[in-house]
Amino acid sequence: MSFAGVSLIRDGRLCPSAPAINDAGAAGGYHLLVVEGYSRTKADAPHGHHVESGPFRVGGYLWFLKYYPNGSSSARPGSTSASLILAQDVEKPVKAQFVMSFIGQSDKQESTYIGLTEVCEFPCKSAGMSYLNFMSRDEFEYSEHLKDDGFTLRCDVLVLDAKVTGAASPFVTVPPPDMQRHFTDLLKDEEGADVTFEVGGETIAAHRCVLAARSRVFKAELFGPMKESTAAGHTIHVEDMEPQVFRAMLEFIYNDSEPEIDHKDDDEDAMWQWQHLLAAADRYDMQRLKLICEDKLCGFIEVNSTAAILSLAEQHCCDGLKKACYAFLGTLGNLRAVAATDGFDDLIRNHPSVMKELIAMLAPF
Repeated sequence: MSFAGVSLIRDGRLCPSAPAINDAGAAGGYHLLVVEGYSRTKADAPHGHHVESGPFRVGGYLWFLKYYPNGSSSARPGSTSASLILAQDVEKPVKAQFVMSFIGQSDKQESTYIGLTEVCEFPCKSAGMSYLNFMSRDEFEYSEHLKDDGFTLRCDVLVLDAKVTGAASPFVTVPPPDMQRHFTDLLKDEEGADVTFEVGGETIAAHRCVLAARSRVFKAELFGPMKESTAAGHTIHVEDMEPQVFRAMLEFIYNDSEPEIDHKDDDEDAMWQWQHLLAAADRYDMQRLKLICEDKLCGFIEVNSTAAILSLAEQHCCDGLKKACYAFLGTLGNLRAVAATDGFDDLIRNHPSVMKELIAMLAPF
């Protein structure tokens, strides 16, 4: 495997260092993620939060790593987790295989392999594959991999449909795309903003062309037959939505990245925000954001939340989220526990089709 750069995480933050975007110049390459100050990183990153490597290129594609010190969701608080993420737009899914491993020193090739994935497809930018239970956190902390409150994680990537035409030039380093950062700054600074929303008593400025390019609903609202009512100087009132949810949706519109949900380690609040963000994504026909919310909510499925999550999935036609709920209810003990909760009767009353699907699913019982 060719060397594809190194990223240094110190006390939970990516440190500026030698460019991490070194091109492996081949279909296969490996990247090193060096973490110093593991204890600080673990303390500052609650369940579901992660730190990221710098970008690196293997097989002609840009990638980065996500490391979850306390598990990728609240459902897996006792495990560390790591993910490989595709960092660029692609015309067709990228097929790749990858290995996560620990090594004793960053300058050594030897490593202790944790697992090998089957061939994976990365269909679009920000798509990722994870080791959900990479290693028990207790097991890791007592292992030889953690030394002086630090460790090095190695990710080997083999791209099966690599678009490599030759080795990278040692004299030129092409930086990763930074358009997302510029658009995010545009939203933050409100420079050139030409549309104003009032959401929950707060005023939020944005750019109508950006919104219209990302959402057919915004395009119809801002440039359709009713555009006179949304002309400059008029404020658009958004009903039945909290300001923080609307802002999270705008951030996704501008940077096309997974929204950062600030829940201060409150899982119930995090679930509430992902539920409302899913409803907002459906309302404005933003399918990728909707799928991100579905994926996040799958990690919150448990006895007391299943009825509410299944109701939301039924209301907004979330097939994947529904299947995750039904998989949880497929255990008779889980079904009985959920049926005893306060929200189950409301679920059956408001969505009778769910009962038919449950009966069909439980027919073998």
